[in-house]
Amino acid sequence: MHTTHRTYGETPYSLNQREREILRLVVQSFVHTAGPVGSRFLSKRYPLGLSPASIRNTMSDLEERGYLDHPYTSAGRIPTELGYRAYVDELMETVPVPPSVRRSLKHRLRPARQDAEEMLRIGSRLLGELTNLLGVVLSPRLSTGVLERLEIVPLSSTRVMFVLSVRGGLIRTMIFPMQAGHDIRREELVRIVALLNERLAGLTLEEIRRSCRPRVRDLEDTTGLVRLILDESTTLFSELTDTRHVEYGGTGNILALPEFKEPADLRGLIEMLEDETTLVYLLEEPDPPAEFDVARAQVRIGSENRRAAVGGEKVERFSVVTARYKLGDTVGTIGVIGPTRMDYARVVALVEEMARQMSGPAEVS
Repeated sequence: MHTTHRTYGETPYSLNQREREILRLVVQSFVHTAGPVGSRFLSKRYPLGLSPASIRNTMSDLEERGYLDHPYTSAGRIPTELGYRAYVDELMETVPVPPSVRRSLKHRLRPARQDAEEMLRIGSRLLGELTNLLGVVLSPRLSTGVLERLEIVPLSSTRVMFVLSVRGGLIRTMIFPMQAGHDIRREELVRIVALLNERLAGLTLEEIRRSCRPRVRDLEDTTGLVRLILDESTTLFSELTDTRHVEYGGTGNILALPEFKEPADLRGLIEMLEDETTLVYLLEEPDPPAEFDVARAQVRIGSENRRAAVGGEKVERFSVVTARYKLGDTVGTIGVIGPTRMDYARVVALVEEMARQMSGPAEVS
């Protein structure tokens, strides 16, 4: 059983064996049929050794306790958020990723090993294809990344571009205005860049931000670049929310689901996809824990997303399954967004496998 996925709010489950089995089967049946599940359906489909009346009584008990609901009078039952939560935390069985899928992922990701941006695009698209939901990848937090090289490119007499190459194939570019009166000769530029790399390369961006001043303030400089770095170090070496972005794939898959057949439902999905800030917060809380397991899935269901996101009610209709991946020393998030009716066991297995594949060592071509 999968019993250790992180939950948002501890909920005690005091279900007896019969209740556990009926709840598990209702969730699995509803996921696959998208329709309310009745007692007669369960009694015919599964060898439970129980009469429809006994199953119906158990389902009524589960409904009274908040695990099941029924959409209209005399209908079968459907899982509530609490029912899904209990299923994910205690009842769902581990689903192995087929070796053929694992090999396919490795093969399709291989061409992007040296291009972090392409890796994110391919990863989101593959996850969308495999789950028939929305595959999403959040770019890594650069502040934990190790600077491999700093380059400075004069764009004009008043503008200069900084290019930060971070271990793992990630690049940040930022453009700043230069004060007038500085003549950046090529020889002096090469000398300053070499000295800056000597002092800063090999440190994380966060370390550079905290210790930039004592490391570089003694450098002799006629270009004004050292002064510019000191003045803009907070911006240049900090984690900025608007520098992170989300790649997603599989929009056609999720639009085909019955949950989005009504125009209002479809509009809510489109609004969420167009709001990248909401997606960033939905995929990763602003202050993630210092300790985490790479490729260990976390599951948030429905209203649990409001605790981590800023999207209000529009995020409550979704479940989000995420896992961390590592590129070099930087950490990002990969996951799947879908309706609360999803095959959690399969999605968890695929998200964890994709995170492992993306976190693998770079392959030298």
